[in-house]
Amino acid sequence: MTPTLAQRHLTHPGVAAPRAADARLRARDWAEIQERMLVPLYEAVYERLEVGAGTRLLGLGCGSGLALLMAASRGAEVTGVEALCPERLTLARERLLSDGVLDGRSARLLEDGPAAAGDPPYNLITAFQPIGCMAGDSEGLAPVLARAAPLAERGSPVVLAGWGPPERCTTSSVLRVATRLADPLRSTGSWRPSERDDLEDVAQRAGLRPDGSGRVSCPFGYTDMDSAVRGLLSTGLFDAAVGATDLGQVRKELREALHPHLRRDGTVWMANVFRYLVARS
Repeated sequence: MTPTLAQRHLTHPGVAAPRAADARLRARDWAEIQERMLVPLYEAVYERLEVGAGTRLLGLGCGSGLALLMAASRGAEVTGVEALCPERLTLARERLLSDGVLDGRSARLLEDGPAAAGDPPYNLITAFQPIGCMAGDSEGLAPVLARAAPLAERGSPVVLAGWGPPERCTTSSVLRVATRLADPLRSTGSWRPSERDDLEDVAQRAGLRPDGSGRVSCPFGYTDMDSAVRGLLSTGLFDAAVGATDLGQVRKELREALHPHLRRDGTVWMANVFRYLVARS
């Protein structure tokens, strides 16, 4: 069965979904700690594509809505889809649909894909949740993009994002904890090194034509060790490891892996490079 619009990122076959209370806490950690690490990526894409008044943006896997809020602040009309994590969608609604936040501009947040009938066509589609560091994380993305592309004007940009080369991502050494602790027989759900053509391969399978790419520095900076552990756990990249061992073990080994990146002032800092691809139908 083809995955729904956001099922490619947070859970994977054989990885148990978190309990409701845990899911709410993790969504809050994502929104308050981890999501901001990708702000340089969002800004670079929006600047390159001149997002502003007249932009009608469809954000796939919009999470807790920070990227949508940034586009709306430039004058764009935004639609976000988050089918997998209702807790993140709830936070996105708090961010975008509060009175006065968008100053009268249009915003929609959906649990599943928008219908083509009756909707004006989009002129930008984004899939900002980074792929290319987890086995199986891109398998559902191509059909999602193939279904979404007809909702946009022909030739509109479709943006995919992914992790950069492992040697340019300090966090790679920490993410290896996920692979080491996960079930070695698991084919999906554990970390793997990103590959050069991950984004191009997904675009090709979706029937899209690559039309440029870029790299963006996205350092991961945390106020303390606890925030670093909570932020990284909120990504879902360690779910398989938690399922194969237990949360306490994963937390312990995460702290050990993060220790080399702990500064004298107690902050944690890791340099990373992310990559984006602009494709067109």
